[in-house]
Amino acid sequence: MTRVVLADDEATVRAGIRAILGTDPSIEVVAEAADGRQAVDLVQRHAPHVAVLDVRMPHLDGLAAAEQIGRTVPGTAVIVLTTFGDDAYIAQALAAGAQGFLLKSGDPRDLIAGVHAVADGAAYLSPRVAHRVIASMRDNRTARTTAARQRLAVLSDREREVVALVGAGMSNAEIARRLFLVEGTVKAYVSSALSRLGLRNRVQAAVLAHEAGLVDDLPE
Repeated sequence: MTRVVLADDEATVRAGIRAILGTDPSIEVVAEAADGRQAVDLVQRHAPHVAVLDVRMPHLDGLAAAEQIGRTVPGTAVIVLTTFGDDAYIAQALAAGAQGFLLKSGDPRDLIAGVHAVADGAAYLSPRVAHRVIASMRDNRTARTTAARQRLAVLSDREREVVALVGAGMSNAEIARRLFLVEGTVKAYVSSALSRLGLRNRVQAAVLAHEAGLVDDLPE
């Protein structure tokens, strides 16, 4: 059972999100919050697999709440949910440590898929958000690719291979099957790569892998 804490300052919105998640019998909403501060408290109390946070909430917004959750309850993955598709929110959410970013106006199935993905250790961006991220990465591609490859030079060949597969959206279990490794070994490679690169989570590693062209170079 995937346990979720849900936070949104509008009761009707929370009810709608809870109803969507309730269509999947493997997801349980264990607590709800009306503001960011309460969300952090509930996550610390329940230690859920996933926290779904609205980006705009009183007392503490979703981005600040995501940062606090990542620092104090690192075992909880964070999805930022918003009506705003502004690129600045996307960038801020990723910088705050969110593993997923979804638009409320998106397909409800994206929310369920996103919860499962981040709970399994993968990153998840809704298709519309992913399109924005990829488009922004294409701007000034040459300079960004060069800089990304220079950052990745500190990794071992195996760490670089694992980061490329993280960029392809694979979970630790999927990477382990692909590389014929034990899942715990993959987790160790991911942790080592994040530490060497100074990154906070898999989403940031995935973006870097795309910028460096590692995902494009993966064999079919």
